[in-house]
Amino acid sequence: MPASMSNTRYRDLKVPMDIRGALRTGISRLREKQVASYTLAAELLLLHVLGRDRAWLYAHPEDPINSEELDTFLSLISRRANGEPTQHLTGKQEFWSLEFEVTPDVLIPRPETEHVIEVALDRLALRELRAGRSQKTNGEGFLIADIGTGSGCLAIALAKELPAATVYATDISPAALAVARRNAVRHGAANRILFLESDLSRPLAADWARESTFDLIVSNPPYIPRRDANTLAREVRDHEPAIALYGGEEGYELYAGLIALAGAHLKPGGIFVAELGHDSLSAVQPLLDARHWTAVGVSNDLAGIPRVIAAERLL
Repeated sequence: MPASMSNTRYRDLKVPMDIRGALRTGISRLREKQVASYTLAAELLLLHVLGRDRAWLYAHPEDPINSEELDTFLSLISRRANGEPTQHLTGKQEFWSLEFEVTPDVLIPRPETEHVIEVALDRLALRELRAGRSQKTNGEGFLIADIGTGSGCLAIALAKELPAATVYATDISPAALAVARRNAVRHGAANRILFLESDLSRPLAADWARESTFDLIVSNPPYIPRRDANTLAREVRDHEPAIALYGGEEGYELYAGLIALAGAHLKPGGIFVAELGHDSLSAVQPLLDARHWTAVGVSNDLAGIPRVIAAERLL
């Protein structure tokens, strides 16, 4: 039954509905449309409409839901069934235990991207130990860059973990930078993150600082092959920004410029950490050649897929 007809039926007959019934209805409609993770999607949309958390939801299954809330919920369910991402409907996504605003102008943060933060912090801690300092650092004196910041999730997570560091964040998209700035304000990091509209063709030093200045450069670059566009889920293909998804026909074309940029602006011993696309390791790893880089390492995600590559700039 179309959502509009169902909504009208509930209104016209004034059939009362409780929380449990609304959730079951949402789950059923998403399941019928073969939406991935349909139960979770229905829960998140209902929580969004009610302004509640999951514990409250399951502690009050028999509480009534008013007609306005029900109509809003069923409208969101219909939009999700038609392919809009849940995160765009709620306007948020959690990353590194922080809530980020997301819009169609930015890539939705993925859990696997948290591995970039983990590797970066581990590498910095190891560097501090080798220098005879405590591995637990607040980042004092550190200069960090996030290339292709999108929602700002990497830059902001690092700013929270290293509260004395200064972070620079670039993106080619002004709309994405606007979202990232709002997220920085939300998390109290706006005074330590400098945002810049830029791409890989512009040297960092021209806009920010001297060459060989940065302690850490991180990036989650576009890495999906354009030839694979038709294989993507419609939520991704039709609703996330192409400029943040596709890294060229093969998917790995942007890494050469990214690594060259990092090599030019990391201080000796500075650390480069980037997320890898699926099957891109064999093309990316040789770019970190022994003349300029050392301690090249690859970390797998929970599925065993090479997800993050890291290296240190040679002295």
